[in-house]
Amino acid sequence: MKKVFAIVVGLAVSAPVFATESVNIYSFRQPFLIKPILDDFTKQTGIKTNVVFANKGLIERVKREGKHSKADLVLTSNFSALIQLEDLDLTQTISSEAINNNVPAAFRDGDGQWVALTKRVRNVYSSKERVGALPELTYEDLADPKYKGQICTRSGKHPYNLGLVASMIAHHGEADTKVWLEGVKANLARKPQGNDRAQVKAVKEGLCDLAFGNSYYLGKMLQDETQKEWAQAVNINFPNQINRGSHINVSGAVITKYAKNPENALKLLEYMTDNKAQNMYASINMEYPVKPGVELSSLVASWGSFKEDSLPLDEISKYRPLALRLIDEVKFDL
Repeated sequence: MKKVFAIVVGLAVSAPVFATESVNIYSFRQPFLIKPILDDFTKQTGIKTNVVFANKGLIERVKREGKHSKADLVLTSNFSALIQLEDLDLTQTISSEAINNNVPAAFRDGDGQWVALTKRVRNVYSSKERVGALPELTYEDLADPKYKGQICTRSGKHPYNLGLVASMIAHHGEADTKVWLEGVKANLARKPQGNDRAQVKAVKEGLCDLAFGNSYYLGKMLQDETQKEWAQAVNINFPNQINRGSHINVSGAVITKYAKNPENALKLLEYMTDNKAQNMYASINMEYPVKPGVELSSLVASWGSFKEDSLPLDEISKYRPLALRLIDEVKFDL
């Protein structure tokens, strides 16, 4: 049985006008990541936030609860979940001039069904000792036979890798992407397994020289005394700087179809996409703010500037089903 933890965060206020004001949140993001933001939101608005957190099963729960769901807002940890909620008709339109001003169009749904809150890069980590930095590396290069037996990754079906494969289809088409996938599979040092941190550990241990990994994991590992040595053993590389830029994934949010407090949910999203929350949200989890111009954490800033793939997430999402089929066809995880 999956464990679901419920927490309530907020600031008590004396004014009666705030007594019944609340917003109910189902969150894939861990409580410690969002509590400071929600506490400040309550301080600024008097709106209490009620949070249910779970690693898995929240989308199924919203679907099962239907019109009786208490969720006003779902906070996701990846883009896949946003698309799944939209595809299941569990969202409603987010209409806000403030959000539109805060978040570039490439990181909002064209029909207003979701909005991104933070960005992360699908980086390639390289061994400092055996490879060094690779400033001109591209995702396409990873299919080159010169990297045979050198690459580690988690499952190709994980949302982070699925999004990358979908972006490759968007740029190169189905046939070329299948050839690329076959090439990457041939270059794997081991069967796909573990999470992104496990790949960096494998590089440190010499099991592979290159590894796929989201940018924020490096920051998290550098703050963890048990994993710091893993992170210090790798360079963080931003692929495709010589052409289209690095692939971006996002965390984000939707307002649920049957939200009981949609106005308060919208106020929270407007707050979360503005400067203060963007700085807090990104800094706590070592991610990149989705609002342009917001200051990065000093650690993230130390990795340097980079060019992002400008292809809208809406466009990439069209190819996710095909990406999953290609991963199965090449037996990537086997």
